[in-house]
Amino acid sequence: MGYSLDEGDLILAKNGSVTDSRGNVFSIPEGWNFFPAGDAGITRKVKSSGQFYVVKQKKGRKWFSRGIWAPAQLIEDARIYFTEKRSTDEYRRKAEYAHRYREKKEIQYKDEFFSHIVEFLNFAEPYKDLEAILAQRVCDHALPVGSGTVARTKMIPVHERAERAVIAWMRHHTTAYDSMMIEHVAGRRREVRRELARLSRDLLRCYRSGEEIPDHCPLKRACRGL
Repeated sequence: MGYSLDEGDLILAKNGSVTDSRGNVFSIPEGWNFFPAGDAGITRKVKSSGQFYVVKQKKGRKWFSRGIWAPAQLIEDARIYFTEKRSTDEYRRKAEYAHRYREKKEIQYKDEFFSHIVEFLNFAEPYKDLEAILAQRVCDHALPVGSGTVARTKMIPVHERAERAVIAWMRHHTTAYDSMMIEHVAGRRREVRRELARLSRDLLRCYRSGEEIPDHCPLKRACRGL
């Protein structure tokens, strides 16, 4: 009976139903409760029953899980099960080990991602200090877990993630993209982003060549927080 309510924000109606952004109304069975996203273990156990509604929200082009509707008793049983399970010494030991392992992998990934950014930038010697600042700023923006940035996808190689992350950071910090009034025409925003990416790559080539670049350069100013 699993069903995905996956079109924008859901509005709770007084008659015990939910309405999606298209106006479709879904009745919530009596005795069901909403369990918000955040505890994957409980959510998986409840969903294993096959009785649930999945609530998603679309922001931009990405979908985010907001939780599930399911029988209240199933949710409570799952809470009790995991409360007991997580209180054991064995579970705590495994959880601590998993946490340390994830931290170690995260540090390794951050180092790898930073190295790929530096390799992509490849600034000439006079701009090595700026290269390091830019690489760190891109990492600070792109790497936080749950950021939803290209750095967190596994669909493309790491070196390509690093390159795209640099271009995305420059789009927001060295161009007027965020304040642009872009027509609501299919493909227009993609065209604008493509043109800004070309300009950003042209600017990066100037730093790679070692030519003299004025202090009012938008990349210099962005890296210095101006």
